[in-house]
Amino acid sequence: MYRERVTSVDGSAGQPGQQVPDIGAPQAAPPGAVAAPHAEALPGVAPGAGDPHGHAEGTWAHDGVSAAWPPGAYQQVEPDRLTRFVLRVHARSPRWAAPLAALGCVGIGMAYALVSDPTRSDPDAAPSCLLKLTTGLDCPGCGGTRALWYVLHADLPAAARHHFLFVFALPFLAYLFVAWAGKQAFGWRLPELRISSPVIAGFLAVWLAFSVARNLPWAPFTALYV
Repeated sequence: MYRERVTSVDGSAGQPGQQVPDIGAPQAAPPGAVAAPHAEALPGVAPGAGDPHGHAEGTWAHDGVSAAWPPGAYQQVEPDRLTRFVLRVHARSPRWAAPLAALGCVGIGMAYALVSDPTRSDPDAAPSCLLKLTTGLDCPGCGGTRALWYVLHADLPAAARHHFLFVFALPFLAYLFVAWAGKQAFGWRLPELRISSPVIAGFLAVWLAFSVARNLPWAPFTALYV
């Protein structure tokens, strides 16, 4: 009786000298196992041990079978209270809430441009660009508010005079916003505007060159100074 060969769980006998795994010890996750921090509690493991959701702590699931976490396995970190609140509000908000909030921000910017009339403001009037106020140089965005004011008054030449890159990009930005908002709120399927990484890099390079050229003290670059 004491010399009988030890058999495995499935009944097959182990080879002489072969180490038989301990059934009660945590086993390593098989290939393809999916981490399941909220898997069902294991037999003999008290529910809620270290898990506020009442599941067993340190488990993985594979083909519907739960087992102990292998050493060094990564467990998903529970989101903090603020993240849970934001996700809960996002899940309960209607589809049109995000487009409406974005449209409200755009409307506030337009209303500010119309009310403040930046074309009649002094260069150092508050609020002002800190770079221009301290150095006298035009920043990459200087003239954008005035360009928006002229666009709202249908004076495109004057708008381009103050920031022609803003006027150039405005139709693309407007279309991207309409396509996104229409899809979110009404399910519209407008043709997608694909902007590749080289195009974006080229636009940023032109913007950088424009930002430098508008501060050069020689003609014809002085015409870009705002």
